[in-house]
Amino acid sequence: MRIIFMGTPDFSVPVLDALVDAGHDIACVYCQPPRPAGRGKKDRPTPVHARALELGLPVRHPERLKSPEDQAEFAALNADVAVVVAYGLILPQAILDAPRHGCLNIHASLLPRWRGAAPIHRAIMAGDAETGVCIMQMEAGLDTGPVLLREALAIRADDTTAALHDRLSALGATMIVEALNRLPTLTAEPQSEDGVTYARKIDKAEARIDWTRTAAEVDRQIRGLSPFPGAWCEIGGDRVKLLHATLVEGEGLPGIVLDDALSVACGEGAVRLLRLQRAGKGAQDAAEFLRGRPISPGDRL
Repeated sequence: MRIIFMGTPDFSVPVLDALVDAGHDIACVYCQPPRPAGRGKKDRPTPVHARALELGLPVRHPERLKSPEDQAEFAALNADVAVVVAYGLILPQAILDAPRHGCLNIHASLLPRWRGAAPIHRAIMAGDAETGVCIMQMEAGLDTGPVLLREALAIRADDTTAALHDRLSALGATMIVEALNRLPTLTAEPQSEDGVTYARKIDKAEARIDWTRTAAEVDRQIRGLSPFPGAWCEIGGDRVKLLHATLVEGEGLPGIVLDDALSVACGEGAVRLLRLQRAGKGAQDAAEFLRGRPISPGDRL
């Protein structure tokens, strides 16, 4: 099929690779423009942009898709379908209507649960037992379109957003190839009006640890915000990201360090911190972190 691919971050790259490997004709790749990044704040291509260049594919990165010129260029590609995954722009109706089979979106949740920007983070933070991927026929609403394919994926007790992100990306890549192969025979099922939830964008204000919450909530917050933006607390006056933790037995005043293994009391139960990161430094496991900053039982975080 002749495909327009629309995606931007790392999550989208395996999907692009899968479409190329399946022999589809990628008419053009659309992604977000390069942004300043790194210490030099030089413009850096997005992961999809960089991969598309490696594959020798044409790339466009308009700031918006609302101008008649941009829409005419899109339509002139004469695509059978557009595949959209974490693109980062709302698509106007003229874009949705341009390909012969419309635009298919790969969404990392079991719709209608977790429509919106941060479905992986929200699923972990909410304590969901499973999530998954939906291949959806796009329409004007926010992730409201009918679903062509869906597949569930269990959320493991130790899953971080980074780990779950990679499994869902691989699943989405497999599913979109299947969906395109079966497209003439698939039936789009409207989403239920029951069970709708919205995965609002992660606000950095959500990242500070409140030790008075239950250990289960703190653990999900740490895993759900890892690696970005990273849940954090203050240790010895320094802001430290907490990237991985596990539930352990223990009790005490919230925020009190309980043992030499860096177990910390919560409002109910305790968590053991497994991986931490000081500002401006690389991530460290707990033992390595403690060698650089001794913390004793009874200290308060």
